[in-house]
Amino acid sequence: MAEQYKRNPNTNCKICSKRIYKRPSQIQLNGGNIFCSNACYGKFCRDEKPCVVCGKMILSGLHKKTCSRTCSNKNRSGIKYGIKRPNDKVRTQEIIKKRLIKMRGMKCEICSYNKYEILHIHHIDRNRSNNNFSNLELVCPNCHYEKHLKEKGLEN
Repeated sequence: MAEQYKRNPNTNCKICSKRIYKRPSQIQLNGGNIFCSNACYGKFCRDEKPCVVCGKMILSGLHKKTCSRTCSNKNRSGIKYGIKRPNDKVRTQEIIKKRLIKMRGMKCEICSYNKYEILHIHHIDRNRSNNNFSNLELVCPNCHYEKHLKEKGLEN
């Protein structure tokens, strides 16, 4: 009696190509996407992309380019990090300050305050891009503030 209800396979699983039976209405409803199990359906739903180095498939939802640390290191080989720092104003100012200290001593050029760690670089013509040593002077924070206060006309 079991033989009478056995269905003959009429389609293939989209993932593993296993022959299975599905109702014709289900085949039409799913647009031909028929699966033999939940495992095959899960594989179909995965969004994968190839590793840029070895081509192994990885999940694209993880936002990765490579499948492993080894492939990542191969992908990064030849990339040079931090060789030049063209727009590093802090480093440039440090270098200028050290050269001024060597040239002019470790004290304020106006009041002779001798804590060189806190000295500022003052641009005489107020142009910050003009770093000629004739345009620069080492001043303490108080003298620097007074210079800019006089410029604004707020002195007593």
